[in-house]
Amino acid sequence: MKIMRILIMLAVVVGMNLLTYQAMSENTRSEKTEKGEQPMSEKTLKEKLTPLQYQVTQQCGTERPFDNEYWDNKKPGIYVDIVSGEPLFSSLDKFDSGTGWPSFTRPLKSENIVEKTDKSFMMTRTEVRSKGADSHLGHVFPDGPQPTGLRYCINSASLRFIPVDKLEEEGYGEFKKLFEQAAPKEQASSDKNK
Repeated sequence: MKIMRILIMLAVVVGMNLLTYQAMSENTRSEKTEKGEQPMSEKTLKEKLTPLQYQVTQQCGTERPFDNEYWDNKKPGIYVDIVSGEPLFSSLDKFDSGTGWPSFTRPLKSENIVEKTDKSFMMTRTEVRSKGADSHLGHVFPDGPQPTGLRYCINSASLRFIPVDKLEEEGYGEFKKLFEQAAPKEQASSDKNK
């Protein structure tokens, strides 16, 4: 009998956490609409996104670690929101956190990121969302390397990778200079290690 009561109480607590999180997500979407921005319809989003991309970005899901597109991507380039194309992160700030998800020390453009308190699953974390599309991206933790000490742990399913050689063609030419500036620094560092 005690086990049954515990299971029922646990189910109620988990259910309430999920409902709270869903309500927070819906409030965010209605705020965007009130400001005059027109978010994509659910139908359009479902047509544009894969089922996993939809689950992660629209339903605050989490993809599996070590089994996603960008966790071990080492190519130079930027990562943009899969829904809106907002520039979010750069490979220059990417590092191997050992978690199985793409991890970054900072956003590419901080104004494109919104951080919110997430109290789901009986813990408090800081959720990371894209500003324009309100896509769930992942979470940020204060256990990253220098210079920021932050670890933006992001779902690959919420991102699209643009390699450096495609930045101009894809409309992100303004970021090419970041990689040109980084190249001499990387060369100088490798020369010192010889």
